[in-house]
Amino acid sequence: MTPERLEKLKNVLLKRQFDLTVIFENVQDPHNIAAVLRTCESAGIQEVHILNHTIAPHPKFGDGLGYRSSSSAWKWLTLHYHDNIQSCVKAIRSQGFTLMATALNEKAVNLYDVDFTQKLALVFGNEKKGVSDEMLENCDGNFLIPQQGIIQSLNISVACAICIYEAYRQKNAQGHYAPKSMADPRIQKVAKQWELPIQDPK
Repeated sequence: MTPERLEKLKNVLLKRQFDLTVIFENVQDPHNIAAVLRTCESAGIQEVHILNHTIAPHPKFGDGLGYRSSSSAWKWLTLHYHDNIQSCVKAIRSQGFTLMATALNEKAVNLYDVDFTQKLALVFGNEKKGVSDEMLENCDGNFLIPQQGIIQSLNISVACAICIYEAYRQKNAQGHYAPKSMADPRIQKVAKQWELPIQDPK
């Protein structure tokens, strides 16, 4: 690894966002997941959860499958796979996350009224059925993307990108992308995952 490559990876690593994560619930098309992984990586999100409890589990990224639409973003992310709603929610809540789902109902708030500077897990559902009722019951709230057209839906990869970059806008304005310390245990963990030759500060 060249010094220039190492420096680039280190700069990216120090701006990783550990208080924003994404949950895919029963997303059918792995290419949709791959496209969103690319967006997550671009916005500095490190951890992503893939929950399949009513559909067959997808082959894990890296197990011979990369999906071109991810542009290999999966290599730089920490992916968690779940087959049960309760265990998934428990794992995420144990880290202090608030869960917000995308859902069109009377309780939904406008995307642009959501405070993305708090510790949030964003839940995106199946392409046809959306987020399940059971998952909605386990969420702290839900939001919608304001639309003015006749077709009140967006492709999941587009919807995710809109939400993630609204989060980016708010978090960046609040200084969340200021470089973290290399001594941060979360940074050290990812550095090892990326196999970076960076010494653990004592």
